[in-house]
Amino acid sequence: MVDVSRKAETLREAIVRGSIFMKPATFKKIMSGKIAKGDVLSVAKVAGIMAAKRTSEIIPMCHPLNLSHVEINFYPVEKESLIDIEAKVRIKARTGVEMEGLVAVATAGLTIYDMCKAIDRGMVLTGIHLVKKTGGKSGTFTVRSSPACRTGRESGVRSSKSSR
Repeated sequence: MVDVSRKAETLREAIVRGSIFMKPATFKKIMSGKIAKGDVLSVAKVAGIMAAKRTSEIIPMCHPLNLSHVEINFYPVEKESLIDIEAKVRIKARTGVEMEGLVAVATAGLTIYDMCKAIDRGMVLTGIHLVKKTGGKSGTFTVRSSPACRTGRESGVRSSKSSR
């Protein structure tokens, strides 16, 4: 692990997104609450939050963190039979929370897959990426778009250091 003891504590936030594509029938069953295992999005939300809190247990070089806030949101897109997943993670600490956001989105997506695999083994979890991070020595990083980013609107990456 990297020694962060000399770093200043700052407010840090990470926003991460990804998508899960599925058959139209699967999408409709999720949205109408007709999946045998239960309320898919509610369970996936709790799983994402739990995963963010336990990231250091599965990513070997991550620092254990006492997170201040984890928020998971889902954005269903019926015409494409997909659900966009977004995690926002916040803390005041010496290290960032990008990994916690990435693990939260991946776990929420995997939970959707797990709960629906009996009717759709062809679901694809894709495009998991950091959208924005703030705080720390490196300042703000914002992705405008990338080839894997379905939700991006512009090309290019923007990164800037915050002023102190």
